[in-house]
Amino acid sequence: MTPLAERARAIVEAHDPGTVHGVVPAWLGPGAAEARGLAPFLDHTVLAPDATAAHVRQVAAEGRALGVAGVCVDGSWTRLVREELAGSGVRTVVVVGFPHGATTTAVKAFEARQAVEDGAEELDMVMAIGRAKGGEWEAVHDDIAAVVGAAPGVPVKVILETILLEPLQIVEACLVAVEAGARSVKTSTGTITSGGAREASVRLMRRAVGNEFGVKASGGVRSAEVALRMLSAGANRIGTSGAPAMLAELGTPVPTLAELFARHVPHH
Repeated sequence: MTPLAERARAIVEAHDPGTVHGVVPAWLGPGAAEARGLAPFLDHTVLAPDATAAHVRQVAAEGRALGVAGVCVDGSWTRLVREELAGSGVRTVVVVGFPHGATTTAVKAFEARQAVEDGAEELDMVMAIGRAKGGEWEAVHDDIAAVVGAAPGVPVKVILETILLEPLQIVEACLVAVEAGARSVKTSTGTITSGGAREASVRLMRRAVGNEFGVKASGGVRSAEVALRMLSAGANRIGTSGAPAMLAELGTPVPTLAELFARHVPHH
């Protein structure tokens, strides 16, 4: 067994402390308990292949009005979204190597550089999934590191596509992402209909990276209840194409996150 596999196995086999009911988790950061609603933790997302400029503008306008963390789009829409979000504090998030992660490292690095030149403030890259499945972790590391190096100062999230991985591979991928200089790991592209974000995977990812690293849950997160479960499990960012409906569920006045957690019973 390799040193990486040994570290990963120790994490997989370690005791899972579970979730403490009613407590805002430390990984959400200082001041999170007083945040109003879920908007500061959401990436409002449009990655449909048939998305038009009008649709992308609508999603950007929704994100701006709702005050979400970011609006996540394909690279061809980077300039448009950055312009629509100018001055709002909502970040332009752009995918790289989407959706399969199977382009060459050089292509991913080019995509990253182009996205940053066009105004991307965060990158969500798909790792080399097939390489990970085959245990080629040095190649996975170098692929991530090349994107990080092509986007200095821009946080990179690494999409693992956890539905395709065994628990040991999920942890190995998290450890490699940390070592390669990424800032977050992310569950899913949302393009595989049989699975997206799952609480068990999010919990494992959080255990692998600790409280100071980012974990984004995406794929099938369409309600406030599911979003809260993912935050409880270990996420500090949620990717969703349904932010307006999700936030409308919370009603008015918008409760604080502490109030939402006090009402919430996590699933295990």
